Amino acid sequence: MRRLKIIRRWFGRRFGFSRLVCLFLLIGIAALRIADFAPIEELRVRTFDFYQRFDPRVKTVRPVTIVDIDEASLKKFGQWPWPRTRLADMIINLANLGAVAIAFDVVFAEPDRLNPDVLSDTMRYLDELTRSRLRALPSNDQVLSDALRRARVVLGETGLETVVSEIDKDLPFTGFATLGDKAGAEPDFFEFPGLLRNVPILEKVAAGRGLLTIVPERDGIIRRVPMMLRAQGNMMPALSMEMLRVISGTSTILAKYDRNGVKSIAVRGLDIPTDKDGQLWVHFARHDPSIYVSATSVLDGTAPLDMIKGKLVLIGTSAVALNDLKTTPVSNVMPGVEIHAQVLEVALTKAVLSQPNYALGVELLAAFVLGFLVILFTPNLGPVTLVAVGALFATVLVGTSLYFYKEQRLLIDFTYPLLSTTAIYLTLIFASFVREQAQRRQIRSAFGQYISPALVEQLAHSPEKLKLGGEEREMTIMFSDVRGFTTISESYKHDPQGLTALMNRFLTPLTDAILARKGTIDKYMGDAIMAFWNAPLDDNEHQINACNAALDMLEKIDVLNKDREAEAQHGGHAYIPINVGVGLNTGVCVVGNMGSNLRFDYSVLGDSVNLASRLEGQSKEYGFPIIAGSKTALAAKDKFAILELDFIMVKGKKEPEVIYAIAGREDVAMSGRFQNLRNLTIEMLACYRSRDWEGALMSIERGRRTDEAGRLAYLYDLYEERILAYQKNPPPDDWNGAFALLTK
Repeated sequence: MRRLKIIRRWFGRRFGFSRLVCLFLLIGIAALRIADFAPIEELRVRTFDFYQRFDPRVKTVRPVTIVDIDEASLKKFGQWPWPRTRLADMIINLANLGAVAIAFDVVFAEPDRLNPDVLSDTMRYLDELTRSRLRALPSNDQVLSDALRRARVVLGETGLETVVSEIDKDLPFTGFATLGDKAGAEPDFFEFPGLLRNVPILEKVAAGRGLLTIVPERDGIIRRVPMMLRAQGNMMPALSMEMLRVISGTSTILAKYDRNGVKSIAVRGLDIPTDKDGQLWVHFARHDPSIYVSATSVLDGTAPLDMIKGKLVLIGTSAVALNDLKTTPVSNVMPGVEIHAQVLEVALTKAVLSQPNYALGVELLAAFVLGFLVILFTPNLGPVTLVAVGALFATVLVGTSLYFYKEQRLLIDFTYPLLSTTAIYLTLIFASFVREQAQRRQIRSAFGQYISPALVEQLAHSPEKLKLGGEEREMTIMFSDVRGFTTISESYKHDPQGLTALMNRFLTPLTDAILARKGTIDKYMGDAIMAFWNAPLDDNEHQINACNAALDMLEKIDVLNKDREAEAQHGGHAYIPINVGVGLNTGVCVVGNMGSNLRFDYSVLGDSVNLASRLEGQSKEYGFPIIAGSKTALAAKDKFAILELDFIMVKGKKEPEVIYAIAGREDVAMSGRFQNLRNLTIEMLACYRSRDWEGALMSIERGRRTDEAGRLAYLYDLYEERILAYQKNPPPDDWNGAFALLTK
């Protein structure tokens, strides 16, 4: 023991535990960067926004022209939508002026409301001869379709959050092919459940079809534009990408992969670098009025020839009333059609920004090198020297990042290495204060530990128990945790005192419920509670008391949620309910005072403790707030509604375990509805474990019809997913029905 103290003192003098903490901090921040934690990503993209404002793209050529349905056009020709005969005239005029290709930043999802046959049915006071003559005229859609045949025209389509109609597979789709290693990371393409297409008479004759949907990032700014998307189960090109395909004369778009995902999107003669998810970093230029031509001038034949001939033409709107305005890093307001134009410009002029695959490696290397230097030398440097060296480091990082942007058009982030180094520096500065406070702490913090009144009374009468050591007992262990607490805490990010008050509001009734049922609080872990029964005092009904405590906790949370909801309605702020998951398990454990001579806790250890923790973690997966191990459930089966859930193999254990849901007290257990659901569940489990997949699925279907409240929806979905997987890949012959959990 004395030798250990000597080693600890030597380590503290020579290296320092604060430096060891900083090493772990350095690794932890690196892990956050690798996972691309949202605040780190936000800081990075904001830095790239600054670069674009500092040095926006300067146009040397203008290959794209926008035919603008502007305020003047709307004033002259009337409100949008215009008759499609007018759009047909526009296409013919553009084709005659020599436009290379034309694209619409609008969707023609419905037949023209001014079609002659529609007018004949809706206009009053027409004689039959006039009506018949109107019906005999070709539709406006047919006129537009005939115009589309005379030029290379790309129609726009829109991704939707809901499916509005089935897709006609006979209508044309753009072909996609892949090249390279697809065994790497799976691209996270933007995906829309639905797709809004144009009327078939137009789709059939158009030269191409592309999605005009532009998805802003979390802060509403457009930085990247996806070149490939999924909509209603189909791969779709962006409007700009489809236009490039059309002018290249190819029928297929090629996606090139590497081990990180998508590397680039290509058509004949053009290879466009993208990020791993197929998105193009747009090197934005400022809003450019010089590429706009009013739709009025195109229709009346006064459009300048040099603005149309040999150009890619986009037809869109800048009119405020049509609400197609976006925000980019260089412009607070930019018409959406101009973003498509800028994508075409950067692709055709090879002015694309890119974040290379090695960027993350460069950033991690810089962070580790600077972090190690700070850890080694900060405690030994004076304040003036430290400030000077820190300023030098920051200058080198910023300068290197700016060089890569300006000279190579590469996006290398300096904020992460700077953030990591600053965090380590601040940790070292305040470590001495933290260490001094920790040395003076000899009692438990009121927020870190609570013990039951029974334990306090026993220790008061038997102070000799305040020593290291433990004893074996059969005990029931409880773990409880608040589901989605991160989301709740984020709503209090500007009100930490409010978050503390909320934690006290729900931890207090949960604690009271445990203590009222003879439980002992082991520890609080943030919003989680660990408790146990049958120690330090004997409790012959510890399983029943633990189950009652768990149900009491749910009831108290329901009361608290109702109060909070009423407060939210009265105060006019958002309400997020608190949901608790509980894991219970019974088994032999070691309980006693554990720790050091200076600080120890009355706590419990053992395999049964670990299983209780794992069961709490599974409560969300099975859809029941209380999950118990077999010993707990079987001991309490006569007083509670017990429902068998699964036969699982917990990671780290050799023997499988049957787990149960505690669904209610005796009144619930005696109800006919619960007994029906329990019998159907038993039938489903029997079929499942005997490999009767069809029988199990039939039992699930009957259970869903019986379960009007949907309490078993998660359980049925879980088993249905497993069964479908086993039907494709059957389990081995020696399978005993146990399911191995992949996580702790």
